[in-house]
Amino acid sequence: MASEHAPRIPEVTAHLVGAGGKRLRPMLTLAAARLCGYNGPYHVHLAATVEFIHTATLLHDDVVDESRQRRGRPTANLLWDNQSSVLVGDYLFARSFQLMTEPGSMRVMKILSNAAATIAEGEVLQLTAANNLATDESIYLQVVRGKTAALFSAATEVGGVIADAPEDRVKALFAYGDALGIAFQIADDLLDYRGDAGSTGKNIGDDFREGKLTLPVIKAVAQANAQERAFWARTIEKGQQDEADLDQALTLMDKHGTLDATESDARAWADKAKSALSPLPEHELKETLADLADYVVSRLS
Repeated sequence: MASEHAPRIPEVTAHLVGAGGKRLRPMLTLAAARLCGYNGPYHVHLAATVEFIHTATLLHDDVVDESRQRRGRPTANLLWDNQSSVLVGDYLFARSFQLMTEPGSMRVMKILSNAAATIAEGEVLQLTAANNLATDESIYLQVVRGKTAALFSAATEVGGVIADAPEDRVKALFAYGDALGIAFQIADDLLDYRGDAGSTGKNIGDDFREGKLTLPVIKAVAQANAQERAFWARTIEKGQQDEADLDQALTLMDKHGTLDATESDARAWADKAKSALSPLPEHELKETLADLADYVVSRLS
């Protein structure tokens, strides 16, 4: 993250890194490579690549969402400015592409560069689907696969590729990362309504206030009567909200059981992730990957 000529870059990136985070994505790359018997040095470069791509998207997302808090701390765009966040994010993207060339594998570069493009595509799709009550679960899943699961699956897939693992194991790692990423995002979206601000680092109901159509709301809209649909149209599509509306939204979601249904979906995807590991050899790191799937949904308990 160092920069000889632009000290703002390490300042902003150090702020992000210092905020902590779960580091799931680079951990997946390291574990997948070791699980497949890799003994070289380049899994570290690829893990850093994955984390840099993720960090760059966080910087850009906070500008797009006008966020003021990330992991319980002020966002970079609040401490510095939007220009710094966007440009340092661009630098991290560029740095990630430098890092991914280190192993000298065209396939690795293709997987990670495709993931970067897919993430951007998913973010744009989310933007166009926002505030639109016609957004259904299939579109939501498409957004999640783009903006979140694409990097999870790339992180695990490149671990197998760099280890020159058999193709069935590489495909298994991809399937695991895809399902884990979907479970992770569904759980994250549920925690916006059912989480604890102290542990999640964001205020309860932020997605609602921003008019985001996440899975709990999509399920509620699908079951809404005319009066309830009018409420969702006012608060989500038109963005006309008052202080009591979040409580009303939670009441409607409880009425239709959409929070519980969303939790069931998250747990089902976590189970798919664990099942995808079956072609991989027995190893303590295989158990670690299974434990990560359990961890993703344990936050909901």
